[in-house]
Amino acid sequence: MTSDSHIQLPAISVTRALISVSDKTGIPELARELHQSGIQIISTGGTARLIRESGIPVTDVSEITGFPECLDGRVKTLHPKIHGALLARPKIEEHALTLKEMDIQQIQLVVVNLYPFREAVRERPGDTEHAVENIDIGGPAMVRASAKNFENVCVATHPGQYRKLLDEIKDNEGRISGKTRAEFALRAFQMTASYDQAIANTLDLLLQNSGAVTGLTEDAERNDEAAERNNEASAPPIQPVLEMHLPLYRQLRYGENPHQAAAVYGNPEQYIDCFHGKELSYNNYLDIDAALRLGSDFPETDKALCAIFKHTLPCGAALADTTESAWKKAFSTDTTSPFGGIVLFNSRLDATTAALVDEIFTEIILAPSYTDEALELLKRKSNRRLIRIQSWPDATLPRVRSTVGGYLWQHADTGFQNEKREVVTRVHPDEDQLASLEFAWIVAKHVTSNAIVYARDLQTIGVGAGQPNRVDASRIASGKAKEFGHELKGCVVASDAFFPFADGVEEAARAGASAVIQPGGSVRDDEVIARADELGITMILTGTRHFRH
Repeated sequence: MTSDSHIQLPAISVTRALISVSDKTGIPELARELHQSGIQIISTGGTARLIRESGIPVTDVSEITGFPECLDGRVKTLHPKIHGALLARPKIEEHALTLKEMDIQQIQLVVVNLYPFREAVRERPGDTEHAVENIDIGGPAMVRASAKNFENVCVATHPGQYRKLLDEIKDNEGRISGKTRAEFALRAFQMTASYDQAIANTLDLLLQNSGAVTGLTEDAERNDEAAERNNEASAPPIQPVLEMHLPLYRQLRYGENPHQAAAVYGNPEQYIDCFHGKELSYNNYLDIDAALRLGSDFPETDKALCAIFKHTLPCGAALADTTESAWKKAFSTDTTSPFGGIVLFNSRLDATTAALVDEIFTEIILAPSYTDEALELLKRKSNRRLIRIQSWPDATLPRVRSTVGGYLWQHADTGFQNEKREVVTRVHPDEDQLASLEFAWIVAKHVTSNAIVYARDLQTIGVGAGQPNRVDASRIASGKAKEFGHELKGCVVASDAFFPFADGVEEAARAGASAVIQPGGSVRDDEVIARADELGITMILTGTRHFRH
C-alpha cells in the first residue's frame, strides 16, 4: 500500500483463531462454527474452559508458549509465540524466515474483549486496588497488535461482530475480506483509545481525591482548587479529557430537516423498545428524551402520570388516580397542541385510555406496558410509534452538547435533592397548594426558559415557554389557560428562575394565582416578597434555579 492509496487488500484464509474474552456472550456458538469451518481454536483461562465444556476442541495458550499462566493471571499471552504470530508479515522474506526459525505459526483471527474496567469502578468506587487489578494488559496488547497488522489478521472486539464474521467465513470458503479487517481494526483502535481514557480519567479522580498529586503546576493547582469546589457541591470533578466513545446504533433517514444527514449513537434500547410503527426519526429521539426526563422526576409517585410533548416542550401534564383521568387532565391543558405530539404514561396503558388517545393523531405513545386490548386498538394505525419504557433515565448522568469548536459538559440538574423550601410571605400555602406547587415546580424544570407554569389540582393549565422576559411568559401561560377554559382563580404558578421585578408577581396575581414558587436570588427579592404580601399571595423560595436553555 502506498501512503496515498485507499485500503484495498486481498482476502485472507483463516486457519487459526485466538479467543480470549471477558464478556463471553456468544462464545460457544462462535467457537462451534469456527471449529466446523476447520479452524484451530486457541484460548486462555475461563474462555478456554467454557469452550471445552461446550464440547469444542481448544488449545490452551500455555501449550503454544510453553509457559503456564502466572502472576495471578497477569501474564498469559505476553509471549513471542503469540505476538510474533499476530505481528508477522509473511510476504516479507525476513518475517517468513523468522517464523520458520522460531517455530511460530500465524494466527489470522483474534477475538478479544477487555476486563470490564468501568463496571469494576462503578461497583467499588474509590477502591484503587480493585480499579488497578481490572486494568487489562494482555488484551489491549493483542488487540493493538492485531489491528496494526490488519493486512494479515482480523480482530473482533465485540459480540455484535461475530455474525458478520462467521457469515463471511462461511460464504467465502474460510476467508475474510480486507474491507472487513480494516473496519474491525478501526473499531479495535477506537475501543482501546476509549479504554485507556477511562483508566486515565479514573486515576486522575483517585489522585485528586487522595491528595497524592505532587509537583503541581500553577494551572494544575487552579484545577485542583476547582475540583475541591466541585466536591464541596457534591459534583464530580471536571475531567481533563472528555471521553465520548459510543458505537453507531443506527443511521437515521435525516436530521431535523430532510437535507441533513443524521445518526444515533450508543444504546437507546437500554431505555426504550419501539415495537410498532415506523423507524424513529432524529426529532422523535429528541422528544422521547424530553418526555423520559420529565417522567424520571416522578419516580416514587403513587399516582398515574400523563405528559404530552410537542417539540420537546410539555404542552400538558397531570397526576391523577387513574391513567384515564391523568390523560383527560393533561389533554385539557391545551387541546390543540397535542396533535402530532407524543404522549408519556408512567403506568400500564389500558384500553379505555388508549381509545381516548386514539381520537387524535399522535406520533408516539410511551408506556411501561400495555394491555392486550390497548395494543389491539393502537396497532391499527401503522404510522404511530408505540414504545415500551424499559427503564427511566439516570437523572444523575451529566449532559453533553456541541458548541462552536468543541462540547459543553455539565453535571446533571439534580437540584431538587438539596433545595431548602422556605415560605417567605405572611400567607402560608395549604396542603393542596403545596402539592400543586411541587408538581408545577417539577414541570417547569422541563420547560424552555424563561418558563412559567400555571397549575391547579396536580395538572397544568397554562405553560409559557422560551420567552425573552418572564412577564411575557406569564401572559402566554395565563392566556393559554383562558383560551382553553381553565379557572385561574386560586391557581399556583412556578417560575424556573427568580422574578427580577415585582411585575412578574403582579401578572400572576392579575391572572388569579394564589401561590408562587420560584428560586429567589434577585437583588429585588425583598421588593418582590413585599408585593406578594400586598397582593395576599403565598410565596415559596427554593434557592435553586432550573433553567432549561
